[in-house]
Amino acid sequence: MGAKISIDMELIVRDITEAIKRKIQPNKVVMIFGARRVGKTVLVQHLLNQISEPVLRMNGDDIHSHDRLAEQSVENYRQLIGSYKMLFIDEAQKILGIGSKLKLMVDELPGLKIIVTGSSSFDMDNNVGEPLTGRKHTFNLYGLSEHEYIQVEDGFNRLGPLKERLIYGGYPELMHLRDQVDKVDYLSDMLSSYLLKDILAHENIKNSQKIFNLLRLLAFQLGSEVSLQELGKQLGLHKQTVEKYLDLLTKVFVLHKVEGFSRNLRKEITKSSKWYFLDNGIRNAIIANFNPIESRDDVGALWENYMISERLKYQEYRRKRANNYFWRTYDKQEIDWVEERSGRLYGYEFKWQEKKHKVPSQWKKMYSKASYQVIHKGNYWEWLTTDSETKLL
Repeated sequence: MGAKISIDMELIVRDITEAIKRKIQPNKVVMIFGARRVGKTVLVQHLLNQISEPVLRMNGDDIHSHDRLAEQSVENYRQLIGSYKMLFIDEAQKILGIGSKLKLMVDELPGLKIIVTGSSSFDMDNNVGEPLTGRKHTFNLYGLSEHEYIQVEDGFNRLGPLKERLIYGGYPELMHLRDQVDKVDYLSDMLSSYLLKDILAHENIKNSQKIFNLLRLLAFQLGSEVSLQELGKQLGLHKQTVEKYLDLLTKVFVLHKVEGFSRNLRKEITKSSKWYFLDNGIRNAIIANFNPIESRDDVGALWENYMISERLKYQEYRRKRANNYFWRTYDKQEIDWVEERSGRLYGYEFKWQEKKHKVPSQWKKMYSKASYQVIHKGNYWEWLTTDSETKLL
Protein backbone atom coordinates (compact mmCIF):
# COMPACT_ATOMS: atom_id res chain seq x y z
CA MET A 1 0.00 0.00 0.00
CA GLY A 2 1.20 3.52 -0.78
CA ALA A 3 0.84 6.84 0.94
CA LYS A 4 -2.67 8.23 0.57
CA ILE A 5 -4.58 11.46 0.73
CA SER A 6 -8.14 11.39 2.04
CA ILE A 7 -10.43 12.81 -0.62
CA ASP A 8 -14.11 12.80 0.32
CA MET A 9 -14.04 9.31 1.84
CA GLU A 10 -11.85 8.04 -0.99
CA LEU A 11 -8.11 7.48 -1.05
CA ILE A 12 -5.44 8.50 -3.53
CA VAL A 13 -2.20 6.55 -3.66
CA ARG A 14 0.71 8.83 -4.56
CA ASP A 15 2.62 7.43 -7.51
CA ILE A 16 6.04 8.07 -6.01
CA THR A 17 5.35 6.12 -2.80
CA GLU A 18 6.88 2.78 -3.71
CA ALA A 19 10.00 4.39 -5.18
CA ILE A 20 10.55 6.23 -1.88
CA LYS A 21 9.78 3.16 0.19
CA ARG A 22 12.53 1.17 -1.58
CA LYS A 23 15.10 3.81 -0.67
CA ILE A 24 14.37 3.93 3.07
CA GLN A 25 17.54 2.15 4.18
CA PRO A 26 19.79 2.06 7.24
CA ASN A 27 22.30 4.93 7.35
CA LYS A 28 20.76 6.69 4.37
CA VAL A 29 18.74 9.92 4.17
CA VAL A 30 15.63 10.13 2.00
CA MET A 31 15.05 13.77 1.01
CA ILE A 32 11.63 14.81 -0.33
CA PHE A 33 11.37 18.24 -1.96
CA GLY A 34 8.22 20.01 -3.06
CA ALA A 35 6.15 23.16 -2.79
CA ARG A 36 4.10 23.74 0.33
CA ARG A 37 0.76 21.94 0.46
CA VAL A 38 1.52 19.31 -2.19
CA GLY A 39 1.23 16.51 0.39
CA LYS A 40 4.80 15.78 1.53
CA THR A 41 3.95 15.40 5.22
CA VAL A 42 0.87 13.28 4.54
CA LEU A 43 2.87 11.03 2.23
CA VAL A 44 5.59 10.47 4.84
CA GLN A 45 3.12 9.93 7.67
CA HIS A 46 1.37 7.18 5.77
CA LEU A 47 4.69 5.64 4.78
CA LEU A 48 5.74 5.59 8.43
CA ASN A 49 2.44 4.01 9.43
CA GLN A 50 3.41 1.01 7.32
CA ILE A 51 6.71 0.62 9.13
CA SER A 52 6.59 -1.26 12.43
CA GLU A 53 9.65 0.50 13.87
CA PRO A 54 9.15 3.39 16.33
CA VAL A 55 9.71 6.81 14.73
CA LEU A 56 11.19 9.97 16.25
CA ARG A 57 9.33 12.89 14.64
CA MET A 58 10.71 16.42 14.54
CA ASN A 59 9.74 19.64 12.77
CA GLY A 60 11.82 22.53 11.49
CA ASP A 61 9.01 24.90 12.44
CA ASP A 62 9.30 23.83 16.10
CA ILE A 63 11.90 25.68 18.17
CA HIS A 64 12.25 22.65 20.46
CA SER A 65 13.49 20.60 17.50
CA HIS A 66 16.16 23.25 16.87
CA ASP A 67 17.23 23.14 20.51
CA ARG A 68 17.46 19.33 20.61
CA LEU A 69 19.62 19.24 17.48
CA ALA A 70 21.74 22.30 18.32
CA GLU A 71 24.65 20.48 20.02
CA GLN A 72 26.35 18.74 17.11
CA SER A 73 27.93 15.79 18.89
CA VAL A 74 27.66 12.03 18.59
CA GLU A 75 26.77 11.70 22.26
CA ASN A 76 23.92 14.23 22.01
CA TYR A 77 22.43 12.51 18.99
CA ARG A 78 22.89 9.05 20.51
CA GLN A 79 20.89 10.13 23.54
CA LEU A 80 18.31 11.90 21.37
CA ILE A 81 17.73 8.92 19.07
CA GLY A 82 17.89 6.34 21.87
CA SER A 83 16.19 3.14 20.74
CA TYR A 84 14.57 4.74 17.68
CA LYS A 85 15.61 3.34 14.32
CA MET A 86 13.74 5.92 12.26
CA LEU A 87 13.99 9.73 12.28
CA PHE A 88 11.59 12.02 10.39
CA ILE A 89 12.23 15.78 10.18
CA ASP A 90 9.58 17.89 8.47
CA GLU A 91 10.67 21.24 6.96
CA ALA A 92 14.26 20.27 7.68
CA GLN A 93 15.76 23.15 5.70
CA LYS A 94 14.81 25.52 8.53
CA ILE A 95 17.28 23.89 10.94
CA LEU A 96 20.69 25.58 10.85
CA GLY A 97 23.47 23.30 9.60
CA ILE A 98 21.08 20.40 9.13
CA GLY A 99 23.24 18.77 6.45
CA SER A 100 26.28 18.24 8.64
CA LYS A 101 24.04 17.18 11.55
CA LEU A 102 22.42 14.48 9.42
CA LYS A 103 25.81 13.37 8.11
CA LEU A 104 27.04 12.86 11.66
CA MET A 105 23.97 10.79 12.49
CA VAL A 106 24.13 8.47 9.48
CA ASP A 107 27.87 8.01 9.91
CA GLU A 108 27.89 7.37 13.65
CA LEU A 109 24.52 5.83 14.59
CA PRO A 110 24.38 2.35 13.04
CA GLY A 111 21.04 1.26 11.55
CA LEU A 112 19.38 4.69 11.67
CA LYS A 113 17.00 5.49 8.80
CA ILE A 114 16.20 9.14 8.11
CA ILE A 115 13.50 10.91 6.09
CA VAL A 116 13.47 14.69 5.70
CA THR A 117 11.14 17.00 3.78
CA GLY A 118 11.57 20.56 2.59
CA SER A 119 9.44 23.10 0.76
CA SER A 120 12.47 25.04 -0.38
CA SER A 121 15.60 23.64 -1.95
CA PHE A 122 17.71 26.68 -0.99
CA ASP A 123 19.25 25.12 2.08
CA MET A 124 18.11 21.58 1.42
CA ASP A 125 20.04 21.46 -1.83
CA ASN A 126 23.13 23.23 -0.52
CA ASN A 127 23.53 22.92 3.25
CA VAL A 128 21.82 19.53 3.34
CA GLY A 129 22.73 18.07 -0.02
CA GLU A 130 26.50 18.47 -0.24
CA PRO A 131 27.49 17.03 3.17
CA LEU A 132 25.33 14.00 2.38
CA THR A 133 26.98 13.07 -0.91
CA GLY A 134 26.66 9.31 -1.30
CA ARG A 135 24.36 9.09 1.72
CA LYS A 136 21.06 10.41 0.33
CA HIS A 137 18.23 9.67 -2.10
CA THR A 138 16.35 12.68 -3.45
CA PHE A 139 12.74 12.87 -4.67
CA ASN A 140 10.48 15.69 -5.86
CA LEU A 141 6.78 15.68 -5.02
CA TYR A 142 4.32 17.78 -7.02
CA GLY A 143 0.59 18.41 -6.93
CA LEU A 144 -1.69 15.52 -7.85
CA SER A 145 -1.00 13.99 -11.26
CA GLU A 146 -3.43 12.88 -13.94
CA HIS A 147 -2.54 9.27 -13.18
CA GLU A 148 -3.35 9.79 -9.49
CA TYR A 149 -6.67 11.51 -10.15
CA ILE A 150 -8.01 8.50 -12.04
CA GLN A 151 -8.33 6.69 -8.69
CA VAL A 152 -11.22 8.98 -7.69
CA GLU A 153 -12.58 10.05 -11.06
CA ASP A 154 -14.61 8.48 -13.82
CA GLY A 155 -12.16 7.37 -16.50
CA PHE A 156 -14.85 7.73 -19.15
CA ASN A 157 -15.38 11.43 -18.46
CA ARG A 158 -11.94 13.00 -18.22
CA LEU A 159 -12.59 16.19 -20.18
CA GLY A 160 -14.61 18.00 -17.49
CA PRO A 161 -12.08 17.53 -14.67
CA LEU A 162 -9.24 18.22 -17.13
CA LYS A 163 -10.72 21.63 -17.98
CA GLU A 164 -11.00 22.38 -14.25
CA ARG A 165 -7.34 21.55 -13.68
CA LEU A 166 -6.23 23.75 -16.57
CA ILE A 167 -7.72 26.60 -14.54
CA TYR A 168 -7.21 25.61 -10.88
CA GLY A 169 -4.22 23.27 -11.02
CA GLY A 170 -3.51 20.21 -8.91
CA TYR A 171 -3.08 21.12 -5.24
CA PRO A 172 -4.56 18.19 -3.24
CA GLU A 173 -6.70 20.35 -0.95
CA LEU A 174 -8.65 21.69 -3.92
CA MET A 175 -10.34 18.29 -4.10
CA HIS A 176 -12.18 19.20 -0.89
CA LEU A 177 -13.44 22.49 -2.32
CA ARG A 178 -16.52 22.28 -4.50
CA ASP A 179 -17.22 26.01 -4.72
CA GLN A 180 -15.17 27.92 -7.29
CA VAL A 181 -14.96 30.97 -5.03
CA ASP A 182 -13.31 28.79 -2.36
CA LYS A 183 -10.81 27.49 -4.92
CA VAL A 184 -9.90 31.02 -6.00
CA ASP A 185 -9.49 32.07 -2.35
CA TYR A 186 -7.30 29.06 -1.64
CA LEU A 187 -4.96 29.72 -4.57
CA SER A 188 -4.77 33.45 -3.85
CA ASP A 189 -3.86 32.69 -0.25
CA MET A 190 -1.23 30.16 -1.38
CA LEU A 191 0.36 32.80 -3.55
CA SER A 192 0.50 35.57 -0.97
CA SER A 193 0.91 33.65 2.29
CA TYR A 194 3.32 30.92 1.25
CA LEU A 195 5.01 31.17 -2.12
CA LEU A 196 5.97 34.84 -2.07
CA LYS A 197 6.76 34.65 1.64
CA ASP A 198 9.14 31.73 1.08
CA ILE A 199 11.00 33.71 -1.56
CA LEU A 200 11.26 36.84 0.55
CA ALA A 201 12.60 34.82 3.49
CA HIS A 202 15.83 34.26 1.61
CA GLU A 203 18.61 36.44 0.27
CA ASN A 204 17.25 39.48 2.14
CA ILE A 205 14.78 40.24 -0.61
CA LYS A 206 12.44 42.98 0.54
CA ASN A 207 10.63 44.02 -2.63
CA SER A 208 7.81 41.53 -3.07
CA GLN A 209 6.21 43.69 -5.77
CA LYS A 210 9.19 43.17 -8.09
CA ILE A 211 8.92 39.41 -7.63
CA PHE A 212 5.19 39.51 -8.31
CA ASN A 213 5.67 41.69 -11.40
CA LEU A 214 8.28 39.27 -12.72
CA LEU A 215 5.89 36.36 -12.24
CA ARG A 216 3.15 38.32 -13.96
CA LEU A 217 5.33 39.02 -17.00
CA LEU A 218 6.23 35.34 -17.24
CA ALA A 219 2.59 34.33 -16.82
CA PHE A 220 1.71 36.29 -19.94
CA GLN A 221 4.64 34.80 -21.87
CA LEU A 222 3.90 31.10 -21.38
CA GLY A 223 5.38 29.10 -24.23
CA SER A 224 7.45 32.04 -25.50
CA GLU A 225 11.18 32.55 -25.31
CA VAL A 226 12.16 34.96 -22.57
CA SER A 227 14.92 37.54 -22.67
CA LEU A 228 16.36 38.29 -19.23
CA GLN A 229 17.59 41.65 -20.47
CA GLU A 230 14.11 42.59 -21.71
CA LEU A 231 12.54 41.46 -18.43
CA GLY A 232 15.04 43.61 -16.58
CA LYS A 233 14.16 46.66 -18.63
CA GLN A 234 10.45 46.22 -17.98
CA LEU A 235 11.01 45.72 -14.25
CA GLY A 236 13.74 48.30 -13.75
CA LEU A 237 16.16 45.60 -12.58
CA HIS A 238 19.62 44.48 -13.63
CA LYS A 239 19.77 41.32 -15.73
CA GLN A 240 21.72 39.58 -12.94
CA THR A 241 18.97 40.43 -10.43
CA VAL A 242 16.31 38.98 -12.74
CA GLU A 243 18.43 35.85 -13.09
CA LYS A 244 18.74 35.60 -9.30
CA TYR A 245 14.98 35.98 -8.80
CA LEU A 246 14.26 33.31 -11.40
CA ASP A 247 16.67 30.96 -9.65
CA LEU A 248 14.85 31.55 -6.36
CA LEU A 249 11.46 30.97 -7.97
CA THR A 250 12.73 27.68 -9.32
CA LYS A 251 14.02 26.61 -5.91
CA VAL A 252 10.68 27.19 -4.21
CA PHE A 253 8.98 25.10 -6.92
CA VAL A 254 7.02 27.88 -8.61
CA LEU A 255 8.78 27.86 -11.98
CA HIS A 256 10.52 25.39 -14.28
CA LYS A 257 13.11 26.42 -16.85
CA VAL A 258 13.40 24.84 -20.30
CA GLU A 259 16.37 25.57 -22.56
CA GLY A 260 16.69 25.32 -26.32
CA PHE A 261 17.97 22.12 -27.94
CA SER A 262 20.71 22.09 -30.55
CA ARG A 263 23.42 19.91 -32.00
CA ASN A 264 25.40 23.07 -32.77
CA LEU A 265 23.58 23.77 -36.00
CA ARG A 266 23.61 27.45 -36.93
CA LYS A 267 19.91 27.56 -37.70
CA GLU A 268 18.88 26.55 -34.18
CA ILE A 269 18.14 28.94 -31.34
CA THR A 270 19.73 27.99 -28.00
CA LYS A 271 20.55 31.18 -26.11
CA SER A 272 17.07 31.97 -24.84
CA SER A 273 14.93 29.96 -22.42
CA LYS A 274 11.27 29.34 -21.68
CA TRP A 275 9.73 29.41 -18.21
CA TYR A 276 6.72 27.38 -17.13
CA PHE A 277 4.72 27.27 -13.90
CA LEU A 278 4.67 23.99 -11.99
CA ASP A 279 0.98 24.57 -11.27
CA ASN A 280 -1.62 26.13 -13.57
CA GLY A 281 -3.65 27.41 -10.63
CA ILE A 282 -0.76 29.51 -9.33
CA ARG A 283 -0.23 30.93 -12.81
CA ASN A 284 -3.87 31.92 -13.08
CA ALA A 285 -3.83 33.38 -9.56
CA ILE A 286 -0.95 35.64 -10.59
CA ILE A 287 -2.95 37.12 -13.49
CA ALA A 288 -6.24 36.96 -11.51
CA ASN A 289 -7.99 35.08 -14.30
CA PHE A 290 -10.03 32.01 -13.41
CA ASN A 291 -12.45 32.22 -16.31
CA PRO A 292 -13.50 28.86 -17.79
CA ILE A 293 -11.69 27.43 -20.81
CA GLU A 294 -14.53 28.30 -23.17
CA SER A 295 -14.13 32.04 -22.60
CA ARG A 296 -10.33 32.31 -22.69
CA ASP A 297 -7.86 33.25 -25.38
CA ASP A 298 -4.88 31.54 -23.70
CA VAL A 299 -6.06 27.91 -23.90
CA GLY A 300 -3.02 26.92 -25.97
CA ALA A 301 -0.63 28.33 -23.38
CA LEU A 302 -2.55 26.73 -20.50
CA TRP A 303 -2.49 23.37 -22.28
CA GLU A 304 1.24 23.58 -22.98
CA ASN A 305 2.02 24.56 -19.40
CA TYR A 306 -0.16 21.81 -17.97
CA MET A 307 1.29 19.11 -20.21
CA ILE A 308 4.83 20.09 -19.30
CA SER A 309 4.14 20.11 -15.57
CA GLU A 310 2.39 16.74 -15.88
CA ARG A 311 5.25 15.27 -17.88
CA LEU A 312 7.69 16.33 -15.17
CA LYS A 313 5.58 14.38 -12.67
CA TYR A 314 5.59 11.35 -14.98
CA GLN A 315 9.37 11.47 -15.33
CA GLU A 316 9.98 11.92 -11.61
CA TYR A 317 7.52 9.34 -10.32
CA ARG A 318 8.55 6.66 -12.82
CA ARG A 319 12.23 7.60 -12.45
CA LYS A 320 12.55 8.26 -16.18
CA ARG A 321 15.83 10.02 -16.83
CA ALA A 322 15.62 12.58 -19.64
CA ASN A 323 17.06 15.89 -20.72
CA ASN A 324 14.18 18.23 -21.61
CA TYR A 325 14.30 21.07 -24.14
CA PHE A 326 12.31 23.07 -26.64
CA TRP A 327 13.45 23.34 -30.26
CA ARG A 328 13.27 26.35 -32.55
CA THR A 329 15.03 27.59 -35.68
CA TYR A 330 15.62 31.15 -36.84
CA ASP A 331 13.03 30.65 -39.58
CA LYS A 332 10.51 29.93 -36.79
CA GLN A 333 10.09 26.19 -37.07
CA GLU A 334 9.58 24.87 -33.57
CA ILE A 335 8.69 21.99 -31.28
CA ASP A 336 7.33 22.64 -27.78
CA TRP A 337 9.01 19.78 -25.95
CA VAL A 338 12.01 17.60 -26.80
CA GLU A 339 13.15 14.69 -24.65
CA GLU A 340 16.63 13.28 -25.01
CA ARG A 341 16.77 9.87 -23.37
CA SER A 342 18.54 6.56 -23.92
CA GLY A 343 20.34 7.99 -26.94
CA ARG A 344 17.11 8.93 -28.73
CA LEU A 345 15.24 12.16 -29.44
CA TYR A 346 11.49 12.52 -28.95
CA GLY A 347 9.69 15.65 -30.14
CA TYR A 348 6.24 16.65 -28.88
CA GLU A 349 3.95 19.48 -29.94
CA PHE A 350 1.07 20.49 -27.66
CA LYS A 351 -2.28 21.36 -29.27
CA TRP A 352 -5.55 21.52 -27.37
CA GLN A 353 -7.61 20.73 -30.47
CA GLU A 354 -7.28 17.44 -32.32
CA LYS A 355 -6.01 18.64 -35.70
CA LYS A 356 -3.46 17.29 -38.12
CA HIS A 357 -0.10 18.93 -37.71
CA LYS A 358 2.88 18.43 -40.02
CA VAL A 359 6.31 17.52 -38.76
CA PRO A 360 8.61 20.57 -39.04
CA SER A 361 10.69 19.99 -42.16
CA GLN A 362 13.99 21.03 -40.54
CA TRP A 363 13.42 18.67 -37.60
CA LYS A 364 12.71 15.84 -40.01
CA LYS A 365 15.76 16.69 -42.09
CA MET A 366 18.24 17.24 -39.25
CA TYR A 367 17.02 14.48 -36.94
CA SER A 368 15.69 11.78 -39.21
CA LYS A 369 15.93 9.13 -36.50
CA ALA A 370 13.96 11.20 -34.00
CA SER A 371 10.25 10.80 -33.34
CA TYR A 372 7.47 13.37 -33.35
CA GLN A 373 3.97 13.43 -31.90
CA VAL A 374 1.22 15.97 -31.34
CA ILE A 375 -0.24 15.74 -27.82
CA HIS A 376 -3.87 16.88 -27.68
CA LYS A 377 -6.90 16.39 -25.45
CA GLY A 378 -7.67 13.13 -27.24
CA ASN A 379 -4.38 11.32 -26.59
CA TYR A 380 -2.73 13.09 -23.63
CA TRP A 381 -3.77 10.38 -21.17
CA GLU A 382 -1.69 7.67 -22.84
CA TRP A 383 1.31 10.00 -23.03
CA LEU A 384 1.17 10.74 -19.31
CA THR A 385 0.39 7.27 -18.03
CA THR A 386 2.02 4.64 -20.26
CA ASP A 387 5.54 3.74 -21.26
CA SER A 388 4.73 3.33 -24.95
CA GLU A 389 7.05 5.18 -27.32
CA THR A 390 6.16 7.20 -30.40
CA LYS A 391 7.06 5.93 -33.83
CA LEU A 392 10.06 7.13 -35.77
CA LEU A 393 9.52 9.79 -38.41
